Amino acid sequence: MTLIIKTGIVFLNIIYFFIKLLPTKKKVTMISRQSDIPSDEFYMIKAEIERRDPDVRVILLCHTLNGGIKASLFEKVRYCFHMFSQLYHISTSQVVVLDTYCMVISMLKHKKNLKIIQMWHSMGTMKKFGYTALDTGEGSSSKIAYAMRMHENYDYIFASSEAYKQHLADGFRCDINKILTMPLPRLDLLKSEQYRQKVCKKIFKKYPELKEKPIILYCPTFRKDERRFAKAYKRLDAAIDHEKYHFVVKLHPLSKINLGKKIVQIKDVSTFDMLFIADYIISDYSCIIYEAGVLGKPLYFYNFDMDIYEKNRGLAIDYMNELPGVISRNAKTITKAIESGEYDYEYLKQFIEKYITMTDHATADIVDFIYQFIK
Repeated sequence: MTLIIKTGIVFLNIIYFFIKLLPTKKKVTMISRQSDIPSDEFYMIKAEIERRDPDVRVILLCHTLNGGIKASLFEKVRYCFHMFSQLYHISTSQVVVLDTYCMVISMLKHKKNLKIIQMWHSMGTMKKFGYTALDTGEGSSSKIAYAMRMHENYDYIFASSEAYKQHLADGFRCDINKILTMPLPRLDLLKSEQYRQKVCKKIFKKYPELKEKPIILYCPTFRKDERRFAKAYKRLDAAIDHEKYHFVVKLHPLSKINLGKKIVQIKDVSTFDMLFIADYIISDYSCIIYEAGVLGKPLYFYNFDMDIYEKNRGLAIDYMNELPGVISRNAKTITKAIESGEYDYEYLKQFIEKYITMTDHATADIVDFIYQFIK
């Protein structure tokens, strides 16, 4: 496999050599494998750049590769064609912004004047990733990672706070001096009363029944093996008083779990937007807790498989001692804590302020930084 990868890199570099002969344009290219649809954050940065200077062209290239190296042959071929589009736009751009790993960025040799910014999609730290998760059950193979030069060629990396920098430096295997404190654009949405009202109005208009009872929102992390999760989920479902609460579950898109009839199904609303109407948040190892924390939502941690998860993936945070809120493997302990009405909001505030540097102009700050490289 590594021989095939190395041969492919040589082949791509030959093609890319000729593509790089094309002139550089007044252009910013944004690339993601998180989704086939650009994120709100990509659109926010694009809109701010174009507002300042309509002559700057902003290209959004978003394409998933489900399964990664284990994807189907059809998916791999389809992604290969997309990579040629990436090569053209990267070679003719002054700045490239990423929110995830991009193969051609890491594997190839780029023009000297190109600036590559990694705006990692996670708002705060939680799970090990990249080089800190190599050869684990849910991480990458070290042989493949090194062969593909994973997370190479970044000029700058954005972190939401000083406390997040070392985790990113370890995961990207880079000099910590490359990492800048620059919170993600979504912070602007979380602090926007206008956006909150817009989202709440939209959701309640479509689902008016959600106004009737407090909402418990469950946002679990995706596991490759969901058999243990299925049993734990049923215990949590059984522990919740459905007469008193709406129980809304936002699973990962790849999850195959059948939620059952009692659960409110809201598949057409993002997890991010659901945070605005939720009264309580239950998670485990998901970084969605940082967005919820900015909104001041009480957090609870149902860590029924922590021993297995630490072995298969690993955690980058002092989980048991640092997270704000009740942490338990027992579903009834979680629901009793919710029903008690007691919560340490001051500790929640301190935790969030440690990992997220608060600002009212996160998007503008990022665009200010990008603009120094646009000629």
